[in-house]
Amino acid sequence: MAKGILYVESRPNSPEEAAAFNHWYDHIHMKEMLGIDGIVSARRFAPVTGGAFVAIYEIEVEAEDIAVVQARLAEMTKAGGFSPPVGLSTDPPPTVRFYRDITAPAP
Repeated sequence: MAKGILYVESRPNSPEEAAAFNHWYDHIHMKEMLGIDGIVSARRFAPVTGGAFVAIYEIEVEAEDIAVVQARLAEMTKAGGFSPPVGLSTDPPPTVRFYRDITAPAP
């Protein structure tokens, strides 16, 4: 079983739109993301002193490659399967990165 995370940094357009952005992200977008087969949990973090919000999505798939989840996410995006973002800054665009777990098994 492959394990990994999807790491996303994003920002609201402005301080005035932060509440709407956070509501959309927490109550709509994260539920959509958790509907993707292979994404098993999600957490968000707020910056302590400026910067972007961070979302961490935990990935577990039966296949040996988390690229399966990357493909599912791309398919859903292309098909318009996500609600339109509210208050999301696209300048700069969100940072999206997949990481695979390289933790050595316990002896």
